[in-house]
Amino acid sequence: MSMENPYLLLTPGPLTTSRTVKEAMLNDWCTWDTDYNQLVQSIRTRLVHLACASEEKYTTVLMQGSGSFSVESVISTVIPKDGQLLVLTNGAYGQRIADMAKVYGINHLVLDFGETSPVNTEQVVQYVSNHPHITHVAVVHCETTTGMLNPIEQITSVLHQLGKIIIVDAMSSFGGIPMNIPALHIDYLISSANKCIQGVPGFGFILARRSQLEQCKGQARTLSLDLYDQWINMESGYGKWRYTSPTHVVRAFDQALQELDEEGGIEARSARYKYNQALLVEGMECIGYPALLAREHQSPIITSFTYPASGLFSFNELYKRLKYNGFVIYPGKISTADTFRIGNIGEIHAQDITRLLQVIEDNRFW
Repeated sequence: MSMENPYLLLTPGPLTTSRTVKEAMLNDWCTWDTDYNQLVQSIRTRLVHLACASEEKYTTVLMQGSGSFSVESVISTVIPKDGQLLVLTNGAYGQRIADMAKVYGINHLVLDFGETSPVNTEQVVQYVSNHPHITHVAVVHCETTTGMLNPIEQITSVLHQLGKIIIVDAMSSFGGIPMNIPALHIDYLISSANKCIQGVPGFGFILARRSQLEQCKGQARTLSLDLYDQWINMESGYGKWRYTSPTHVVRAFDQALQELDEEGGIEARSARYKYNQALLVEGMECIGYPALLAREHQSPIITSFTYPASGLFSFNELYKRLKYNGFVIYPGKISTADTFRIGNIGEIHAQDITRLLQVIEDNRFW
């Protein structure tokens, strides 16, 4: 590793970016410039197309801040005072949505499935049927607390049949897993620049069904995170953000979108991620680090591994040795097991995973 890029980030974002994405940030840009605003409009259009949607029915709103800012903009804007939100949780990021609703005093319910089980569609149907005042349902697609991939097709299908407005946190999956949001009946999909599209941190984005977003005027409980006003300003201002936009991050994201196209689109990127993840799990289990989740529930984004049975294992020691050899991984995030996590998205390829496995094997200390 060079001092310019001292280690590979094996995390769910921020992640390792290409040199050309980094180079896109070397110039300064004016937020009022026509060329810059046209670039914003182009990004908005391309994101709709990546979601297999038409611009007549869907639109994109870009929002300053981390991905959680975009989630909060949706939660604090789209649920009316007489609405009721159901949050489906099986990890920290679903719980974060519930925490947001609590802070804003939004009428909400939580249906929790534990930390290591996927959302169960039959239980969702029963719960929603027993609570007729629910208007909106929020679910995390890829819960990076563990690496769980919730069965979004089943969940959204039944929620649509029940007439609910569907909010999907696809923070760590959009761009890395093919998604057709009209077919999935998704009303609001939320993601971030620094995830599977492989840009850098600084803004998130919301893909919204126009007919739903049009009904949200005056509902926002915040000023800066008012999703409706942000959208109206971008529409009427031809790409102009309400407040100062992260210009360098936007330029990097444009470059990242170009590189996604060059790779072959989401299908090709998804194939790379899946191959990386399968290679990682097979190698780690051979070394003695079992995966936490059953393979049918595991996403291709990030994987949780349990500690070896030996009492000699130390995550901090493993982290230190991997960082010395050019890799950074994540600690675990669940309360029911001792785990750590390794991501394989970003500018990461099979040779990187192979080298990581060799370093782990060579530095086994338990």
